Amino acid sequence: MKTGKRLFQYALLYKKTLIAALVMLTVAVTAELTGPMIAKKMIDDHILGIEKTWYEVSEKGKHTVAYKGREFVREDRADPSAEKRKEVHIFQVGMNYYFVDEAVPFDGKRTAAGGELRISSGKQSETYQAVPLSKSEVFSFYEPEVGGLVSLVLLYLVLLIFSIFFHYGQIYLLQMSANRIIQKMRQDVFANIQRLPVRYFDNLPAGKIVARVTNDTEAIRDLYVTVLSTFATNLIYMAGIFAALLLLDVRLASVCLLILPLIVIWAAAYRKFASGYNHKLRSINSEINAKMNESIQGMTIIQAFRRQKDIKREFEQLNDSHFQYQNKMLNLNSLMSHNLINILRNLMFTALIWYFGGAALNAEGMISIGVLYAFVDYLNRLFEPITGIVNQFAKLELARVSSERVFRLLDEPGVEVEDKSSEKVNGHVVFKDVSFCYDDGDDVLQNISFEAKQGETVALVGHTGSGKSSVMNVLFRFYDIQKGDVTIDGTSIYHMSRQEIRQHMGIVLQDPYLFSGTIASNVSLENEDISREQIEAALKHVGADKLFAQLPKGFDEPVIEKGSTLSSGERQLISFARALAYDPAILILDEATANIDTETEAMIQKALDVVKKGRTTFIIAHRLSTIRNADQILVLDKGRIIERGHHEELMKQKGQYYQMYELQKGRGTLIG
Repeated sequence: MKTGKRLFQYALLYKKTLIAALVMLTVAVTAELTGPMIAKKMIDDHILGIEKTWYEVSEKGKHTVAYKGREFVREDRADPSAEKRKEVHIFQVGMNYYFVDEAVPFDGKRTAAGGELRISSGKQSETYQAVPLSKSEVFSFYEPEVGGLVSLVLLYLVLLIFSIFFHYGQIYLLQMSANRIIQKMRQDVFANIQRLPVRYFDNLPAGKIVARVTNDTEAIRDLYVTVLSTFATNLIYMAGIFAALLLLDVRLASVCLLILPLIVIWAAAYRKFASGYNHKLRSINSEINAKMNESIQGMTIIQAFRRQKDIKREFEQLNDSHFQYQNKMLNLNSLMSHNLINILRNLMFTALIWYFGGAALNAEGMISIGVLYAFVDYLNRLFEPITGIVNQFAKLELARVSSERVFRLLDEPGVEVEDKSSEKVNGHVVFKDVSFCYDDGDDVLQNISFEAKQGETVALVGHTGSGKSSVMNVLFRFYDIQKGDVTIDGTSIYHMSRQEIRQHMGIVLQDPYLFSGTIASNVSLENEDISREQIEAALKHVGADKLFAQLPKGFDEPVIEKGSTLSSGERQLISFARALAYDPAILILDEATANIDTETEAMIQKALDVVKKGRTTFIIAHRLSTIRNADQILVLDKGRIIERGHHEELMKQKGQYYQMYELQKGRGTLIG
């Protein structure tokens, strides 16, 4: 599905609000665009109306003007039934006004001197007796227009206030809709991230994913808040302006319509060049996020090994690349924005001057000052929305590229999270001839077969890369096998949902992960099914109550990201308590005691002797002294089980396990 269509579908989720916003926008724009029309009426009908034909009448009326004992009324204000005695005119020459007491058949260039007014138009030329008017006499002829002018001014003010109110409403509704759309989109993206298999995160840095959820969705928010609102506002503006121009003059308005295909061509040319730049910019931005995330997470190692300058140089290379592409976008935007708008503006005004200048040469084609003012005003207003649209091309293209990246993440196939729960299993685990590889590479597990009965403790040992952790990844269904089967209580794990399988499992990793919150919330992971009593009982079972007793808030002591204020042993105890609080039938300890001091390890070993009862426990360990009491020890090498049995049996065989154990015992060295 195309990006634009998907963005439109998200907008349709809040179509009622968006439609209401567009209606309010249309009303606001219509009210605002009445300005030039009102100004035209003020100029033609009231300000310059004094030069229209006047007639002498016998009776005084509402619109009559007294001048030297006679009453006069403007032709458009005269009562049709009233007697019209004589036609007179008033002309403005420079800053002065003159009264001509006779009919004047044509108008043209005017000159006044010695009580005479001369009017010339082409080959025609006439001279009339003209009486100059004083300021008070001029005002008396304007006086009937004052009420109309005040009414039009008040009408325009009311329309402006009306427009401001509706503009506020449409901006509020559009922004609220945009925020809702982005909220929904981020929820969808984050929900899909939760559904993605672990395999997806193996080769994709966390910073790049974060950039899509934050930076890219924010760019899309700009699309709805700024770009689309600007486009909608300006397109309605342009439609209103073209409608007004058509009312004023059809032919010139038709010429102005040529701007529309020019804008379309303009946008297509801009998109052609901007698309590549924006794709590169978003990609580099993701890499910058990934580099910063990696640097912050590894700051201890960076400083310990004095790699600050190298990391800074790598970051500067990315930053410089980002700067170069930003400059390319800047050049493109500068070239295709104001310069081209100014060219269009000048072409339109050239057409206006040519058209109205030609009309002025023809007495029959002369237009009023009000029409000319309105046309110039509307043309000026026309280029404001064009400028607004062009200035949004960069954000529009950026949002389009960001949308592609977000939708690509949304389209990644995931696994539906099911709330389905099942009765607690016994924990009888069987691997049947299992073979497994990562990303179509060489098999990391080859024909693995073993059985772990309920309540047994099975230890997996071997050198690094032998396949120990892969066995657990397969059991948890973080990855799916290529051959064989894995069953729990006789049921294949591939006949169960991933959530159903993991419901019966608990895991403790070598490097425990803690979330921001409290010690208690890290045990329950905010699971409402786990009571406070269960949390405290789990912590006490692993002996954590003694370690955390001295903290000011006890089990409610705040934990910042990854538990950096806690020791390795304290973090591991919380991780153990977490696994126990969920009361799993199958417990997996992935080198869980590797980073714990001897005293803490003894405490955990004592607790484990209690909690392992009735549970099937898998232990991945490099420190072989911790698994001497395991019911079954599997020795792996290059993905195969080469030895199996309990500690005494394996020591008697004097194979690889024997060598590893003796080496650790004799040298105090961890092998792996």
